[in-house]
Amino acid sequence: MSDQIKVQVRHLTKKFGDLLVLSDVSFDVMDGDLLCVVGPTGCGKTTFLNSLVNIYDTTSGEILLDGQKVDTKKQNIAYIFQGNSTMPWLTVEENVGFGLLYKPLSDAEKKERTEKYLEIVGLTKYRKYYPKQLSASMLQRVSIARAFATEPELLLMDEPYGQLDIELRFRLEDELVKLWQMTKTTVLFITHNIEEAVYLGNKIMILTNKPTTVKTTLINELPRPRDIADPQFIELRNKVTELIKWW
Repeated sequence: MSDQIKVQVRHLTKKFGDLLVLSDVSFDVMDGDLLCVVGPTGCGKTTFLNSLVNIYDTTSGEILLDGQKVDTKKQNIAYIFQGNSTMPWLTVEENVGFGLLYKPLSDAEKKERTEKYLEIVGLTKYRKYYPKQLSASMLQRVSIARAFATEPELLLMDEPYGQLDIELRFRLEDELVKLWQMTKTTVLFITHNIEEAVYLGNKIMILTNKPTTVKTTLINELPRPRDIADPQFIELRNKVTELIKWW
């Protein structure tokens, strides 16, 4: 990983009326990190992610991307949501290339990049299909390919695999790791699944219950590909579990 700071969060606080959800949250994300964020149910993980991209106005604090205030109109940030976010009136190919429509690229470059990511996620032969013709895992692969095709500075993922069965989840997690290793994109991945966090992240940030702040961040140096049955994997998973339980 790089020693360059990509995202700086300083004293981030968010209230909804009198309800304090995020309380003085501060942390750094290094360039090229795959940071998994976990915490107790209802602790405000999605609020935290939405605040990063100004979907919610923050009550106080500062969020910087490459030293500049986050501005989604000027900075290349991609966001993969919990549910299916494909556009049903577009084909797979058109969905993957959608984020490139207004990029300063030639038509040939847009086509080449769309082809590249269709191939990477194994959807080339389904390029003319529409979302209603696809399985849940294929729909998420479309979303992943669309996000990576824009070659974002920062990719935010909000429990994208939470509704999938275990086999599909592992398959898509492996595809994410492959893409992350290839592109060196900085990824913030929100999950309620501790095993998923340990499987994916090179760092794991643990949040407290509301009012939410950062409890600790663990470095995950387990070798890849990771084995969920490995004693070291189980040890780290148990450590994260205990840290969440005793918030």
